[in-house]
Amino acid sequence: MRIFWSLLLVLFLVPEGTRPVHRPVLGKRADMRATPVMLDRDDSRRRRVGDLVWLGGIKLSSHDPAFGGYSSLSIAGDHFTLLSDGGNIVRFVLGSDWKVRAAEFGDLPGGPGTGWSKRSRDSESMSVDPKTGAIWVGFENANAFWRYAPGFARAEARVSPPAMHDWGENAGPEAMTLLPGGGMATIGEQRPWPGKPGRAGIVFYGDPVLHPRSGFRFNYLPPQGYDPSDMTVLPDGRWLILNRGFRWARFSSVLSVVDPAQVRPGATVRGRDIATLAAPLIHDNFEGVAATREGRATILWLVSDDNQLPVQRSLLLKFRLDPVPPQRNRAK
Repeated sequence: MRIFWSLLLVLFLVPEGTRPVHRPVLGKRADMRATPVMLDRDDSRRRRVGDLVWLGGIKLSSHDPAFGGYSSLSIAGDHFTLLSDGGNIVRFVLGSDWKVRAAEFGDLPGGPGTGWSKRSRDSESMSVDPKTGAIWVGFENANAFWRYAPGFARAEARVSPPAMHDWGENAGPEAMTLLPGGGMATIGEQRPWPGKPGRAGIVFYGDPVLHPRSGFRFNYLPPQGYDPSDMTVLPDGRWLILNRGFRWARFSSVLSVVDPAQVRPGATVRGRDIATLAAPLIHDNFEGVAATREGRATILWLVSDDNQLPVQRSLLLKFRLDPVPPQRNRAK
């Protein structure tokens, strides 16, 4: 049975260009349930993984077959927004009791293509301006950014930056974040710049929708065997990059921290790995990361893309960033 599910998962991960798929859309009355999960099923007392302290997590599920596929998330207080790689939007309030309340479901109001196929709404990354509420979404196969009004009320503008034109099939802006000083950073999932190492990265000066040719290129070196799947900015200004690996029909994830001072035109940067989520710890296809504050604590959230397959899960995990002394630091 494990071999069957492994083959099915590999088939699902084949780029959609070879197998057009109709895009499932969530009904506005879709239900949602939350089931608690553990960091380590074999050791319920385990609370630490690298520089992270486990604060809890849930598995999200629904009777609606379109539910799942979440590739990015945004958090404001106790209000959560999840965006799937098929353009489905889920909003809810999550209390300290891990109960989901006031769930709402929607669909992106516009995007690349007609919206009939999953390929035309391959929304892989999202970042929200905390001051204006405007939302930027990165579309992988279109290699484009779209800007939406607060709350996804409407699509406002779009652009396909020339520098991303050759990023290719299933290799677009998987990781993207707005920068606190203005501008945006993005990293392609798989391809390097021609003749360069790692993965192709771009820093845009200002809004890339308005200034798609501004900024500079850099190179990001992910951990060996991993690809960047999302990124965010920590409260202290450092970049946190979520890297995903897939080997022997199992996913694993590495979180890396990058000093933005090292990100300069043409530079090659390699982050410091702070935690690895791999078997026997909880693991899945984590594609979204967000950082928040609770008092003085930095909180990290992860969401997984279940590819809408029963062998995977839509997980929402919560950690506190709590670095251990260097001599004791372990990424696993």
